Amino acid sequence: MNIDLIFRIAAIGILVSVLNALLNKSGREEQAMMTTLAGLVVVLMMIVKEIANLFDAVKTLFQF
Repeated sequence: MNIDLIFRIAAIGILVSVLNALLNKSGREEQAMMTTLAGLVVVLMMIVKEIANLFDAVKTLFQF
């Protein structure tokens, strides 16, 4: 696992929180919620790739 992944997740979290605050202040709560959900989906997709790599490593380790 690379430390770069943690920094990318943190940057996405900061960006989403700023956008969420700006949209909530301007009265666009629905768009703020969609922005938060989009950020969550992006981070989950990044994590799913890493979990797939982990399972592949375990599979090759035990040679299934």
